[in-house]
Parts: sequence; structure tokens; C-alpha cells
Amino acid sequence: MTNERSEIKTSVERQFSQTAANYRRSRVHAAGEDLARMVVAANLSGQERVLDAGCGAGHTALAFAPHVAQVTAVDLSAEMLAQVEMLAAQRGVTNISTRRGDVESLPFADGEFDLVTSRYSAHHWPHPEWALDEILRVLKPDGRFLLSDIVSFESYVCDTYLQTIELLRDPSHVRDHTVAQWVNMFEAAGFVADMIFEWRVPLAFDDWVARMMTPADNVAILRKFLGEAPMEVQEALTIQAGHDFSLSGALISGRIISAQ
Repeated sequence: MTNERSEIKTSVERQFSQTAANYRRSRVHAAGEDLARMVVAANLSGQERVLDAGCGAGHTALAFAPHVAQVTAVDLSAEMLAQVEMLAAQRGVTNISTRRGDVESLPFADGEFDLVTSRYSAHHWPHPEWALDEILRVLKPDGRFLLSDIVSFESYVCDTYLQTIELLRDPSHVRDHTVAQWVNMFEAAGFVADMIFEWRVPLAFDDWVARMMTPADNVAILRKFLGEAPMEVQEALTIQAGHDFSLSGALISGRIISAQ
């Protein structure tokens, strides 16, 4: 299990280190209705200490920074953290700090944060239950966790196709879970879970594969795979003639059970 975990983490770090600048420029990650919804859902007072877990290029940390006291951005990739620092400097944001670390083994003391956020990261977690335990640990007793990520389908056929195209595009992909699976994992960890918002994430195929620097042979397989998908999958992914498509996203809130 340890070796398996190490290999997956190494894959995540390698993949995103070489594509870090692409994620700083990505419109999918820099914008999106869910980002504004996360800030509103947090019901901020301005005094919060926030942890952005699996921060990527820092778009979520930057969205929260003007509304809170301090944001700590954590990621496995030093190159990604450099993108956070670059964007913060460009925008004159001074209340963001970066820390290299693993979401499944956070380098912080118990109860350090009022709020933990994670956006477009959790589908890379080999053991999400470990990450949820760690997030619960570093939250204050009245803290909250906001998770925004791509989610899968209850249909086994659509789920199989989704996981396959994700993995062909990005070898560090682990799994897109369904909303029900996330709610169950939240509750098992000790959170009360609420699904706040669902939306569609439109993806231009060429940009999607270029952002991850997907090898040409995998791109060809992806085109064939999407082009020959059964009607159920075509409808679920809204696959277009040029292979553009869309995925489903969900914003899920977790409050600590003892704080209710």
C-alpha cells in the first residue's frame, strides 16, 4: 500500500510540475461559477484562517484572500506553488503563504484553520478518506470544509467512460466520485455533508489535452473513444462533433458533526 501510494503521488507531482504554467493560464480553473459560489457559501467574517488543500496554481486561494485574514496554499508540486506566488505578486496579494505538502498527511497542527477549501484536486487523492480525516483534524471545532470537484455518474456505463477518458488524458488521475459517494465519505469522516451547487464544466477538447500535455497517441485514442461512445455516454457528456464535451461538477460543504 505504501509503495502504491508513493507511485501515485509521484505521478501527480510529476504531471503537474511540468504543466504548472498551463494551469495558471487555464480559464477553466481561473473562473467558473463554482468559484464565486464557494466564497459566498463560506459566509466569511474576514477573520478566517483558510487552508487551500491541493491548491494548484492558486485560483481558489486568490479568490478567498480578499475576504479573509490569511490563506495557506498547499500542494505537492513546488512548481505549482511558484505559480501561486507569481499570481499573488502580480495582483498585490500579501496574505497568501505557500507550503509544500500532501493533503493526505497535512503538515499542520490540530485545529489551525477555520476553513479548508479544495477545488479540482480531490480526484487525484489515492485515499480520500485519509485526506478527509486530515482536513477534519486541522479544522477548528466549528470549522468547515468546502470541496469543489468533477463528479461521476450513477450509471456504470457513463462512469466507466468518464474514468477512462480522464486516465487517458492524465495518468495521475485516480477517480471522479459520485455526489453520493462523497457524501458518504464526508459523513464517515465526521462531517455533516450538504451538496450546495451542481454545474456543467464545458471543455474544448484541444485545450483540455494541451493543458495536460497529453501524448499524441493518447489524444488519438481519446478522439476515437469519444467519437464512438454509446448514445447514453454522448448525452451524459454532451459530446459535440469536434469532440468538445462537458463534465459535471459539484460543490459540497462539510461541517463538523460535534459543532452542530
